[in-house]
Amino acid sequence: MADKNFVKEVADMTVDFPQWYTDVVLKTQLVDYGPIKGTMVIRPYGYAIWENIQKELDARFKKTGHKNAYFPLLIPESLLKKEAEHVEGFAPEVAMVTYAGKEQLSERLVIRPTSETIICDMYSKWIQSYRDLPLKLNQWANVVRWEKTTRPFLRTSEFLWQEGHTVHATREEAVEETLLMLNVYKEFAENVLAIPVLVGQKSEKEKFAGAESTYGMEAMMKDGKSLQAGTSHCFGDKFSRAYDIQFLDKDGSHKYAWQTSWGVSTRLIGALIMAHGDQRGLVLPPKVAPVQVIVLPIASHKAGVNEKAQEIIDQLVSIGIRCEGDFSDQSAGWKFNQWEMKGVPLRLEVGPRDIENGVVTLARRDNFEKITVKIDEIKEKVPALLDTIQKDMLEKARVFRDAHIKKATSVEEMKKYLDEGNFVVTKWCGCRECEDKVKELMQASSRIMPLAQTLDMGVCPICGKPAGTTMIWARAY
Repeated sequence: MADKNFVKEVADMTVDFPQWYTDVVLKTQLVDYGPIKGTMVIRPYGYAIWENIQKELDARFKKTGHKNAYFPLLIPESLLKKEAEHVEGFAPEVAMVTYAGKEQLSERLVIRPTSETIICDMYSKWIQSYRDLPLKLNQWANVVRWEKTTRPFLRTSEFLWQEGHTVHATREEAVEETLLMLNVYKEFAENVLAIPVLVGQKSEKEKFAGAESTYGMEAMMKDGKSLQAGTSHCFGDKFSRAYDIQFLDKDGSHKYAWQTSWGVSTRLIGALIMAHGDQRGLVLPPKVAPVQVIVLPIASHKAGVNEKAQEIIDQLVSIGIRCEGDFSDQSAGWKFNQWEMKGVPLRLEVGPRDIENGVVTLARRDNFEKITVKIDEIKEKVPALLDTIQKDMLEKARVFRDAHIKKATSVEEMKKYLDEGNFVVTKWCGCRECEDKVKELMQASSRIMPLAQTLDMGVCPICGKPAGTTMIWARAY
């Protein structure tokens, strides 16, 4: 039986959510702090989650016609400066290389904060004709942004991500691609991460530097804050004009191409922790859990117990289940606590009496339910139970999110609901001044304008002017 005192090692999430988060990421060995401030070392358990995220997303990217490539980490400063809005947006976070050995470089090199500039430079060479389009590439890479305030996974000076970059012959194709990838992310978040998300367009203030329009995917964490879990950008022809990406069209004229960019990062692991975790630690969805089933031999010193446990592990591995056994000499209570904290979806217990009766005990991490299953039915029952856990986790998160979305018609209501840990939906006039006022008065920001909008808009509760759209506001990471 699990030791209730064990959770004292983790801060109370209802009292100090940020400390709870830090305790969980360190104690479950997802990461450790790097030697340079703001960097993190992703440890094997954390990296295994990222590998599963990569595997799921990569299959989706390839299914939608994208191919992987890799571009250099170092970018000439002159390339970054070609698109003014882009360079202005990233300038505060850019790290530079000025020396190679003892020699000062003739031109400073930017350590990749994002790759639009170098990719666009290559596209200008590769794209000559309409026959070269569409060009749909993705890159799995690391990026460096010199952040002042950092927290593992959520905001670090270096992190891992994917960035898709596509080029099209028409604006319509670029817009279609932008929304396609937004929906790919949404489907992935819900069906793989078990996180229900809200998608929509970002305001001018919140859009990506240099983009014509940005669409975001917002996930609700258990403290009621929002985490931007992914973005998809339509660049229009702005980068094409800056980097001279032209193609000879079918009508014999030269035209500027239309571009998109879209990305998610290791922030998704932070989202998993804060959307599903509880006081005992991680709660991982089966589809990304490094270990889906942990087999614990009970009274392993007795004859045949370890052998039966290994036999069960082999059976589950043979059908594609990520399964391990804990054969250490730690107590059963310690093992229960350890693997609960690490968020393994399913614990399988087998002891001498179980073997005698031809059964095992399965314990769910998401709701702590226990069931007894016949040993000869494990290969059928375990995959079905993992599927059930995956679906139940999504539904639980959806119920939580929906209960914490409130409609407001006044500034007072907005602040009240935000203070209570909710997303707030209002009408909005579209003015930057109102966004700034919400930031000042409520420490919240505009998140997304939902794609589906109503015609009867009413008035903006912040300024009282006629509203042109619906906006979702939240405090955010």
